[in-house]
Amino acid sequence: MEALDVLVVDDEPGIRSGVLRILRNFTVSYPFMDDDISFNVIEAATGEEALEHIKKSPPAIVLLDNKLPGIQGVEVLEFINNNQLDILVMMITSYASLELAVKATTIGAYDFVPKPFTPQELKSSMENITKHYFLRRMTRKMHKEGKQVRFQFLSVLSHELKAPLNAIEGYLNIMQDKQMGPNVAAYDEMIDRSLSRVKSMRTMIMDLLDLTHIESGKKKRELRELDLCLVAKSAMDTMMPLAIQRDVTMQLAADDGCTYFADSDEMVIIFNNLISNAVKYNATGGTVTCTIAQSENQVVIRVADTGIGIDEADVPKLFHEFSRIKNAKTREVTGSGLGLSIVKRLVSMYNGRIEVDSKVGQGSTFSIYLPVSSSGLPDVSSQ
Repeated sequence: MEALDVLVVDDEPGIRSGVLRILRNFTVSYPFMDDDISFNVIEAATGEEALEHIKKSPPAIVLLDNKLPGIQGVEVLEFINNNQLDILVMMITSYASLELAVKATTIGAYDFVPKPFTPQELKSSMENITKHYFLRRMTRKMHKEGKQVRFQFLSVLSHELKAPLNAIEGYLNIMQDKQMGPNVAAYDEMIDRSLSRVKSMRTMIMDLLDLTHIESGKKKRELRELDLCLVAKSAMDTMMPLAIQRDVTMQLAADDGCTYFADSDEMVIIFNNLISNAVKYNATGGTVTCTIAQSENQVVIRVADTGIGIDEADVPKLFHEFSRIKNAKTREVTGSGLGLSIVKRLVSMYNGRIEVDSKVGQGSTFSIYLPVSSSGLPDVSSQ
């Protein structure tokens, strides 16, 4: 059994001992892991003490309080980011400091858990961060190792596809045996559910292909001047059948001659993901508005919807791989949990940023800021 080092940084002895007690016999397991993962808890009462541990033997995960005597938790987080250490950070903070914890996730923290927390809340958070740690490590190893790591990656894929395939097979067997009688209409719901699962699998496969193209760096990027209005219109045309079905109106507002030097495939992926989500997570009879504005220094792309919105606590999870916000309103929406993580990677390749403004029950706005240099060309990363 593998044991991950977890550094708990908090000046409250009760919090440190509580984490130690909760994680002492706790293990995480997933179908695609060979062995369960346990945790070796290391304690630090100050930011200075935490930095000593990190410099001497970097842990896999840091549970980090911000309000510390001396060096603050955010400074420890900045040290980890500035030195590009392979450490996942989860903020542990009081409810009064939730806003600070949310901000910390924008500068590199994976997630946050408010205190006081229950044992189940901490275990759930540790399951999520451990899964992310495992998948990130596996993806990186794919470039260095051979068949065994590729086999593990395929195991993840097969695990995600097995459930919908089993469901489709079950429905087909019922129809083949005519278990619902000779009336064809009796099988309509099974057909609809099967088609929904096929669509979900296709989405996951396409998202995985996009992700592997980005990760491998083998795809040759062809940068040219693109009319972003045409790219947006194409994405809207693609989503038009679903928009009509859900009575969602799509609108495009853009500056005249809004162009950007970029790779066409990358821009298509960005617009397709944002507009697709805006339609899928919208309310019946809602509106999707895409705006594109250009200045001397940047291009700003915004996709706003009037849909179900996102809880503030869930916003930091949006851009994590294989992460989906699950609740009663999203249960029937298909997705791979990869789309927004891919969008964020692509935006970062143009040294841009993506922001989210959302209110539950009112809708969400995703804003992308793409910088333009004085030459009129983007400052494009070589990633």
